[in-house]
Amino acid sequence: MSEAVSYEDAWARIDKFDPPAIFDELRKGRPPARMVYPDGHVGWIATSHELVRQVLGDPRFSHDMQIGHCPVTIGGSPIPQFPAEPGVFIHMDPPDQARYRRLLTKEFTVRGVSQLAPAVEAVAAEQIAEMPAQGNTADFLETFAQPLILKVLAPLTGLDYSQRDRFAEAPAVTHDPSIDLQTLMDTMQHVVEFVHETLARKKSTPGDDIISRLIKTGELSDQELTNFTLLLLFAGYETTEGALATGTFALLHHTEQLAALRGDLTKIDDAVEEILRYVTVNQYMIFRTAPEDVELGGESVRKGETVTVSLPAANRDPAKFDCPAQLDLDPSSAGHPFVKINRTCSTGVKQSRTPGHRTVPGFRSAPVGPGRRSWFRQSRTSDLRSPGLDRDTTGHVAFGYGVHQCMGQNLARLVLRIGLRSLLDAFPDLRLAVPADEIPLRTKQNVFSVKSLPVSWQPLLPHAATATGSHRSGCSRRPNTRQARKPTGIRSS
Repeated sequence: MSEAVSYEDAWARIDKFDPPAIFDELRKGRPPARMVYPDGHVGWIATSHELVRQVLGDPRFSHDMQIGHCPVTIGGSPIPQFPAEPGVFIHMDPPDQARYRRLLTKEFTVRGVSQLAPAVEAVAAEQIAEMPAQGNTADFLETFAQPLILKVLAPLTGLDYSQRDRFAEAPAVTHDPSIDLQTLMDTMQHVVEFVHETLARKKSTPGDDIISRLIKTGELSDQELTNFTLLLLFAGYETTEGALATGTFALLHHTEQLAALRGDLTKIDDAVEEILRYVTVNQYMIFRTAPEDVELGGESVRKGETVTVSLPAANRDPAKFDCPAQLDLDPSSAGHPFVKINRTCSTGVKQSRTPGHRTVPGFRSAPVGPGRRSWFRQSRTSDLRSPGLDRDTTGHVAFGYGVHQCMGQNLARLVLRIGLRSLLDAFPDLRLAVPADEIPLRTKQNVFSVKSLPVSWQPLLPHAATATGSHRSGCSRRPNTRQARKPTGIRSS
């Protein structure tokens, strides 16, 4: 047996956008590798795209926290095993998980979410109008990303946006592994009190929102309603905020890709998919446990052993994506899950078309084999050309995979598409206001993001064009410098 890595190795991000370098090593030699968890349990970590999907899609792996070992800590201490509370279906397995989930699935259908587009556009325009009031620069996170998402999510779910100071910070606090236990408990107590008040108000005065509709079904107890509301807040807010803020950071840093997208904003749907793959903000809180012996990548996962899956590592797997370490917004280029053309990445390794795929005229590359016919029927829809509202499980896994795949992904994609398009339309000279290496990052929280993102939009004088730095992206013949990269003084937590 190879020496086990530490759970802390999975936190060792030193780059603004790249996951820890150890994932590349593990993926090449040990896609399922032994890992020591905070409580001393010796389990596994899966880093390849294939194995990540296998773990998340195999019903023999359980999400039950009573048998699982958590790969993160709270205040430096291991998180103990515990039974799932009523309604917290993200820690349940079918059929209980499916019974709860169906109550929310209908709230986030493609058709239903698409009807929210005018409201999202109005909020985006409102925040864009407020940005110049800050002067020539503003904190993108505070002025645009956070209010955009909260102003969309709050009325949709039934939360009072005017009382956002009572709940907006809770997700980040509770997902911070460095937070002390007392602060966590105090934060949760305050947000639960707010939710109880919200439920009482909705029972007496229901509205056109998710909480009111859940109450109307009569299927949930007060405890279940409370936990449903907390899930909507915790799962819907922080991840979308992180994706929008970090995705914008990536665009402003990769100036060639930003220019390419500005040249054709009709490609915003494909751009969002590539951005989601490239930044993958859900870092390391995704894990499953084997209630029985299971074979995984040639290794035997024994009953009771936990497997952590790295979504960022899976989305940088060269066996799945062409030039995965580079952001490339050309849908026929790097990182796209369908097409792999002959090209040379920065590693100097020539890439070729995906084995077992053939080109279908008018479409992207299609798989050859038993599943080809059903795939071809699906690929003929308009969603293939606009995958922003398409649940494409053959591509990236930024939203997870399997029965626990993020049910709010359609809404997240809508907010990202409209938010980015509105921003680029309104500010043709938008850029970072400070050097990229000075952007403070949240690297050790479950959701990777920035702490702040200072941006500017005044035209830049030609001689100052390199003041904030830029980064060329895309597949080229540059030598590979990744292994020689040194920490850049990034501030993190």
